[in-house]
Amino acid sequence: MNSVLYLRDPQTSDLGQKIVQESIILINKIGFESFTFKKLSIQISSTEASIYRYFENKHRLLVYLISWYWNYVEYRITFETHNIFDPVEKLKIAIRLITRKLENDENFPGISESELQQIVINESDKTYLTKDVDKINKEGVYKGYKSLCETFASYMTEINPEFKFPRSLSSTCLEAAHQQVFFAQHLPRLTDIKKEKDIYEQNFQYLTTIIFNSLKK
Repeated sequence: MNSVLYLRDPQTSDLGQKIVQESIILINKIGFESFTFKKLSIQISSTEASIYRYFENKHRLLVYLISWYWNYVEYRITFETHNIFDPVEKLKIAIRLITRKLENDENFPGISESELQQIVINESDKTYLTKDVDKINKEGVYKGYKSLCETFASYMTEINPEFKFPRSLSSTCLEAAHQQVFFAQHLPRLTDIKKEKDIYEQNFQYLTTIIFNSLKK
């Protein structure tokens, strides 16, 4: 994790790990707008001041959580494509990993990946839709998300070196990976994905169609 995301690395102490773990649960439960460090301090039986020693404000905490999620997704993609040499197969695996419904990973017992995924679906746009986005970007805060986008773009370029928009398509599809699920859950007239069916499988089929049709020579 990029050290600019925190004041003190939360993974270095029990309290820091508890702040991360319980913030995921609380943000998913009440939403980012209603979330405060005061409410979190009650949840973890600590003080607001103790939380501020780890994170400058609640927006930095949200960015930390969303960055953790995208770093985790890229780790899974790297792991599952390690011995795959066909770029088409690698890209299909990557699309599957960004669109599937996550279960909790026993390798990371302090993080609820399933709840964190729902936070990404509901709240991730708020990490960069802010007046200070340029300043925050210069600090390297979005490095993990950019890295994942570059990974997708590299697979696309391998498939079709003449394709002019690999990063544009990558970022569009990474956004759609959670936006289409949000629309299906809350604004169904903005999507063809049906809530009554498997949202995640439909999203996989949708993104696969868009990406590979775009990459046709």
